[in-house]
Amino acid sequence: MVITLLPLHPSTFPPLHPSTFPPLHPSTPFPMHLAIAGNIGAGKTTLAKRVAEHFDWQVSFESVEDNPYLADFYGDMPRWSFHLQIYFLNNRFAQVQEVRAKGLPTVQDRTIYEDAHIFARNLVESGLMPTRDYENYWNVYSNMLQYVQPPDLLIYLRADLPKLQGQILKRGREYEQAIPAEYLATLNKCYEDWIAQYKESPLLILDVNNRDFVENPADWEYVLTAIKNQLKPQ
Repeated sequence: MVITLLPLHPSTFPPLHPSTFPPLHPSTPFPMHLAIAGNIGAGKTTLAKRVAEHFDWQVSFESVEDNPYLADFYGDMPRWSFHLQIYFLNNRFAQVQEVRAKGLPTVQDRTIYEDAHIFARNLVESGLMPTRDYENYWNVYSNMLQYVQPPDLLIYLRADLPKLQGQILKRGREYEQAIPAEYLATLNKCYEDWIAQYKESPLLILDVNNRDFVENPADWEYVLTAIKNQLKPQ
């Protein structure tokens, strides 16, 4: 069962139905691995930081500031799309291997699945990545996937275009300011298609359109309660 939290007034806390998956808890024999998925500007990094700080867990961030292709990609997507996606894929694969090798509870900012099912797919369907490059990319991804263990819980942050654009403007990364609205919108469609088919692990869907984890304590408590309900023994 997928748990979906709809945008509600902060003072309203609807009941959360238990998942059909076994409950997760730090005392279980496998390490806790929470992964946060969502579009550019959805709030993944902010939530990853807050969850990791609250539970005193490790956090694994997406490689953005030190990514040598990102600024070039936003300037010329067809030229740099394959390079960027291979960089992200390799970085994400290394993160997953590190999480399992360390055996420490970890929150991961974005998943390896998103690289392939969202970003690479969108690029080839939009004509921004040649089919030949995409097929090469997908073969590399498929070969990696057999060595990837899914997260113990996936948290998907659902956000509409105005929310994404507002967050992107607020954080002020120069190379992100020129991202076309159409690009974000098609990414959102890819996300919804992917999340509807996601079966690899328990899934918690959080609608964040009317929520602010940083400025509104009630919003933070609401999200934290939802996550704790997935972690506590039953």
